[in-house]
Amino acid sequence: MKDFKLKLTLTILSSIVFAFIFILLALILPTKSDKVTLEKRPDNLLEHISKSIK
Repeated sequence: MKDFKLKLTLTILSSIVFAFIFILLALILPTKSDKVTLEKRPDNLLEHISKSIK
């Protein structure tokens, strides 16, 4: 019975530790990049109209 309680306790503690690690990683890692993206200027009228609709 003590072995079962020990295994159960270790399982619960390890799951809490892994969940805590994943939560910390989700908060620490950046979600967006700071890279600047250059947009291509429209070459013709159709591209200009398509970009203005977006």
